[in-house]
Amino acid sequence: MRKPRGSWLGLSSHPRGLSTLYFTELWERFSFYGMRALLVLFMVAPVAEGGLGFTTPDAGSIYGTYGMAVYLLALPGGFIADRLIGAKRSVLLGGTAIAFGHYALAWPTGEFFYVGLALIAIGTGLFKPNISALVGALYSKDDPRRDAGFSLFYMGINIGAFLAPLVTGFLAQSSVFKGWLAQAGFDPNQSWHWGFAAAGIGMTASILIFAWKMRELEDPDAGSPDSTGSVIRQGLFVGFGSLFLLGIALLADVDGFHWLRWLFVALPLMVIVYGVARQTPDSRRLAAIGVYFIAAMTFWAIFEQSGTSLTLFADTLTRNEVFGFSFPSSWYQSANPIFVILLAPLFAALWLKLGRQQPSSPFKFGFALVLLSASFLLIVPAAALAAEGRVSPLWLIGLYFLFTAGELMLSPVGLSTMTRIAPSRMSGQMLGIWFLATAFGNKLAGDIGGAFTATDPDALALSFLAQAGIVAVAAALMFAIAPTVRRLSEGES
Repeated sequence: MRKPRGSWLGLSSHPRGLSTLYFTELWERFSFYGMRALLVLFMVAPVAEGGLGFTTPDAGSIYGTYGMAVYLLALPGGFIADRLIGAKRSVLLGGTAIAFGHYALAWPTGEFFYVGLALIAIGTGLFKPNISALVGALYSKDDPRRDAGFSLFYMGINIGAFLAPLVTGFLAQSSVFKGWLAQAGFDPNQSWHWGFAAAGIGMTASILIFAWKMRELEDPDAGSPDSTGSVIRQGLFVGFGSLFLLGIALLADVDGFHWLRWLFVALPLMVIVYGVARQTPDSRRLAAIGVYFIAAMTFWAIFEQSGTSLTLFADTLTRNEVFGFSFPSSWYQSANPIFVILLAPLFAALWLKLGRQQPSSPFKFGFALVLLSASFLLIVPAAALAAEGRVSPLWLIGLYFLFTAGELMLSPVGLSTMTRIAPSRMSGQMLGIWFLATAFGNKLAGDIGGAFTATDPDALALSFLAQAGIVAVAAALMFAIAPTVRRLSEGES
């Protein structure tokens, strides 16, 4: 008997296009996380060792601003797809820009560093929301396979994210590869750029796969087209709005303007109030999206410490060896995705088994926040023990296990929920707003991570404890309002 197409990992029970999008996203995430694993370490590395020699606060600020821009530009990226060129062309164009960005980072000059970050941010803004919208378009809004499909899609993301730090970390940090470079007549201090080049190759593979199979996919329904004048007005609003938010984020880093960070919470609160006050189903759904936004922003602000304070903790305060085998500190970045690979099929099977009896999306968000809080409680004693010397890698492995379980309760469920409750003709823009929560979270993560210090373990332990407490309060609030959010999600009062 002929084996069904897409039967690997159970994809045969899902629409045919899921496998194409699965592998496209796998390689795009290889490129993204391969670069991300090196970014802060490269910035703080001394110039004599091939790095940029930035201070930790400066590196955290740049990391946060870059991370914010990556997801903030999903707003105009979603608009461009919805109103102008469609999701498929947006993914193709965005992926090409990302590839050029990684190759720019591979060029060892400071100017190309910033050009590369800009190209990756612009390209990801086009790519990220629209490939998720293409996944959502494979399912009807009430298809019980929907959350399971997004969980499998999320697993593909994390196969790429698992492999990437192992490859780029070896090229950038391994003494073995540095030795090979020296023997071949290359400067071993420039090994960072070989890692960035490998990320570019991953992105190139992603675009080739998508271009080959994109005819099998259909763009999400765009409904009846708007007038040219309306599109121009909306485009200007989205474009200037995105620039305004990015400008606010940059200004919030300036002494005397830190209070502007409260706008990250005030803006979604205004959306909630507006949505509840209006008497239409779509406005109530917008109010629900505002609640999900705040919960997700809080989650990502702490979760994204994996690229800042936890990366520096791994590099400076953790014993990076197992059974006498030393490994690059960037390899810890593979712990989160390997746990996703192991756990995602279990979560997907659980949602399918429970069917319509599974917990609502607000309750899943609350459970996600509980697990994230627990993960940072776990690392508190490790930070205190660092006063006596480098700590066991098992502390970080335990943290990554707990917050990965939380991630699987929030991220794929959030993607699925946004595509399900988005008002008509706004699927790309709603996913852009969903990624805006990640944008704000990344900016806050950079600010938090910039305060990392390896010389005061007690202060570091207190910082981790405070982060766990903030997330725990957010979880309690989410559980309290979950029934209301569920009604709003369905457009009910």
